[in-house]
Amino acid sequence: MLVRMSGAVMRGLLVALLIATPALLLPDVASDQSQLVVLAALLAAFLTFVEYNSTSPSIVEFRDAAPFNRLRFVALFLTVFLLTAIARGSSDPNSMSQGITAIGTIIGNGIDFPYSPVRLIVLMLPYDASTEVINTVRSAAGISYLISLIAMVAFVALVRLWGWPVRKGAFNVWVNLPLFDPTAGGDVLYRLQRDARVNIAIGFLLPFIIPAVVKATSDLVNPVSLENPQTLIWTITAWAFLPASMIMRGIAMSRVANMIEEKRRRAYRTAAEDAEYQTA
Repeated sequence: MLVRMSGAVMRGLLVALLIATPALLLPDVASDQSQLVVLAALLAAFLTFVEYNSTSPSIVEFRDAAPFNRLRFVALFLTVFLLTAIARGSSDPNSMSQGITAIGTIIGNGIDFPYSPVRLIVLMLPYDASTEVINTVRSAAGISYLISLIAMVAFVALVRLWGWPVRKGAFNVWVNLPLFDPTAGGDVLYRLQRDARVNIAIGFLLPFIIPAVVKATSDLVNPVSLENPQTLIWTITAWAFLPASMIMRGIAMSRVANMIEEKRRRAYRTAAEDAEYQTA
């Protein structure tokens, strides 16, 4: 119990640090924004503590199937930190921020080709956006998209090469998928495979759909202004991380479905061999 509580406290503090990172590192943050950030960080830390301190999860999926959530958290924290460094370099440059901005510029220019997600998010900006804002958005989009791709490749390697999630022991499907209702109807295997395909498809399309939807609705509602550093950080982070997280969830659910299918095959094979033995 003490180990579980200490782990829950540590995870809550890390989540709070993640949310507070832009406000802590960016200069000239308004007091009202700081208060909102502190409130959001405390709330997220409390919810994380309650979730990981409980015996069984209620919201967080694959809680006992490390390192799925750890990999996602590292990718999210790295994205927020690097985008914060890029945004800080615009007003308070230093060697670190300039180096990260240079790397982001190289990556952004390399990925910024016609119909690419980076090109679409740059085209999402208003026509009167300054060159500095366009370059900052391109660099932030490029580096965040690259981090998401690296996280997905790393997770695929964990599944294919290291046998996630059964590498360190048994895997409980219903504990690690608390939001999946096995009694909702239909074959569990078919539903897992269907949800996996839906998550992967939506995750692949979201980086293209989000900028297009924002651009199409800009005439009806006020478009998101990426000139504010915190708005830029969280918008670009959500644009890159949410699709990657959905694709990783789809891959994980597909892996679980394959495990259930293999277990069924072994059970059918054993039952057939027993029936053949009894007949003989």
